Amino acid sequence: MNKTALVTGGASGLGLELALLLAKDGHNLVLVDIDAEKLQLAKQEIETNFPVKVQILAKDLSQINISEEIITELNEIQIDVLVNNAGFGLFGPFHETDWKREEQMLNLHVITTTHLTKLVLKGMVERGSGRILNLSSLAAFQPGPLMSLYYATKGYILSFSEAIACELKGTGVTVTALCPGPTKTSFQKVVANDSSENKISFNMASAKEVAAYGYKAMMKGKPVAIPGAFNKFLAFLPRVMPRNMAANIVRKIQEKNREE
Repeated sequence: MNKTALVTGGASGLGLELALLLAKDGHNLVLVDIDAEKLQLAKQEIETNFPVKVQILAKDLSQINISEEIITELNEIQIDVLVNNAGFGLFGPFHETDWKREEQMLNLHVITTTHLTKLVLKGMVERGSGRILNLSSLAAFQPGPLMSLYYATKGYILSFSEAIACELKGTGVTVTALCPGPTKTSFQKVVANDSSENKISFNMASAKEVAAYGYKAMMKGKPVAIPGAFNKFLAFLPRVMPRNMAANIVRKIQEKNREE
């Protein structure tokens, strides 16, 4: 019998690439995303190319109690792999940014990620098998002026994932935090709320490359996965420099990326 993987943000970008890798390995899929049209296209693409079943759920993952709603709707389908991929960013000084949008980000990155993990983890431990991949970011390793809450939530995801990965040693269940650097997806357009692209692109990876790296790390049960040697260096750098210096560097990068 095929195992089942639940992927949030599975209609496009990294989520879709991870779903394709799971399908290639024979996993049935539950794809959850806010974009119903793209979900249908993803379902068609996967079922056309792989002998697996794909269930799609059009849900706003930033809503409170959405995790329980999803698990209830799945009607006791056993989740063997959980990929908490859905997320978005918001650019601007904290005192100027929109609280409603920030509240949605906090709910999505922190509450939904944590609650979904909570809801599937007990069953995984009881069965003695399961894999969880949480999408953190290179942003998790330092403060992020002009994207303060995004960086903070990704720091939460990394810390949370590492902690429960340690708790789960010997259970047969693994948790991996994937921490990519800049990736070619729609993320930057959403962050800037316009059609701008990254101005700094020398360290830009494709979604396919990042997904392949993260998938391999998840299957090996690695607690933390940072794609790319330069990104590993950047993740280490804040450990050896003053944190205010790291914050200033991040701010300059954010300003450079969005200058006219």
